Amino acid sequence: MKPLVYLAGPISGLNFDGATSWRDSVKEVLGEWGVKALSPLREQEHLKQVGIFTNAAEEAARLESPMSMPKGLTIRDRWDAMRCDVLLVNLLGAKTVSIGTVMEIAWADSKGVPIVAAVEEKSNPHEHAMLMHCIGYRLTSLWDACDVTRQLLAC
Repeated sequence: MKPLVYLAGPISGLNFDGATSWRDSVKEVLGEWGVKALSPLREQEHLKQVGIFTNAAEEAARLESPMSMPKGLTIRDRWDAMRCDVLLVNLLGAKTVSIGTVMEIAWADSKGVPIVAAVEEKSNPHEHAMLMHCIGYRLTSLWDACDVTRQLLAC
């Protein structure tokens, strides 16, 4: 079975393409190394019609999709964050704190899942002692975060 990596990162404030483009690129890179990557937006193409994600709960409720409803997305994201082999987090360029991403980091950490994060050295809204303590590997580029993930999963 292929190693499993969950791709965590902000969604609010972005449109569907903005939230999925980096995930698609990372998924392709990790796939070349025999790693399966999971996106919280997989099988959610219907969310393209939302535009900019501002209030995910209200937007999902309008679409009436069980996997996009607050409970559905919480259950799946928690399951993914707790069952993955590595949680790869992209916080680069975040404008505000992503509560969902913070939850995913906490869930993964509670299970001892290694957390690899791409985050600026300073001035990221996620800069908090407790959160940064949970991150095992902090890198300043997404490529470096992918490479550390590869090294963690190397057999």
